[in-house]
Amino acid sequence: MRKSTLEEVAAAAGVSKMTASRALRGAADVSKETREKVLQQAERLSYVGNRLALSLSSQRTNLVAVVVPSMSNIVFPEMLAGISAGLRGSGMQAVFGISDYDMAKEREIIRDMLSWRPAAIIVTGLDQPAETVKMLRNAEIPVIQLMDLDGTPIDFNVGLSHGKAGEEMAKALLAGGRRRFGYIGSAIDRDLRAGKRKAGFEKALRESGLSFVDERFNAAFSSVAHGKRLTMSMLAETRDLDCIYYSNDDMATGGVFACLELGVSSPADILIAGFNGLDVARALPVRIATSISPRRQMGEVAAALLLAASRRDGNPPAEKIIAFDPEITGVD
Repeated sequence: MRKSTLEEVAAAAGVSKMTASRALRGAADVSKETREKVLQQAERLSYVGNRLALSLSSQRTNLVAVVVPSMSNIVFPEMLAGISAGLRGSGMQAVFGISDYDMAKEREIIRDMLSWRPAAIIVTGLDQPAETVKMLRNAEIPVIQLMDLDGTPIDFNVGLSHGKAGEEMAKALLAGGRRRFGYIGSAIDRDLRAGKRKAGFEKALRESGLSFVDERFNAAFSSVAHGKRLTMSMLAETRDLDCIYYSNDDMATGGVFACLELGVSSPADILIAGFNGLDVARALPVRIATSISPRRQMGEVAAALLLAASRRDGNPPAEKIIAFDPEITGVD
């Protein structure tokens, strides 16, 4: 077995090697008929092109680097699905790295990805340290910061204000008559967006002369199991809570299971509130309050932005910051 060559594809299609190469790259000056003929022969011969050689001549690959903090829940896979859908048919391919909410690890992933000369890069959040920001600014490619608006963007920004999301949830719960709040969070020192939501929630409580009655934290990443364990601990020691706000819906789902196991009526006695609007939350046997984040849509918009920014027609995207507002559901 041996690899097919570009020369063989060109000969089979009856065109020159240069024309075959341009057809496979999707060049605009190759006719549709010729492109289809070349693609047919490339498929028949199982030809795989050499993108590395192309990048050496153009100084850019067709790769879109995407850095996310986690894949342990559905939030970031849904965002990646939106990016993939938005790039479909463009000739660009998303590749991703996972930072585990570690800024130093994120910086090394970004440095490594930039060495492959991607066409653009998408990173999560707006809280990168100065060294990472400098590296991204110097990359001379479109940089899109995704899922957060609370900060100063490097280039393009698509997301929502997590501080505002927490504040709006607190106001909705207060309007629904809740007054004694607990908070349960996970990896809050690393999940900075969850920290912003908590700060926004606390701001609204302070304005009403209130504060969290009890707070519990877990150093590990969020999970249903951690949410249940911390809720069991809180309810064993703190009485008369009427609402618990969680860092996300994974943790809040664990809170629901704790209430069911302890025989605590929810939402009548204690309303469980989270963030993200996950499908699992809608499938629970009791209602929870949550803020629905349009993560797939944000991924699609980010892809559309980078495609527009990568064009060389002198018409950059009109908007550089695109904001979303999460929808609050499940509040009394």
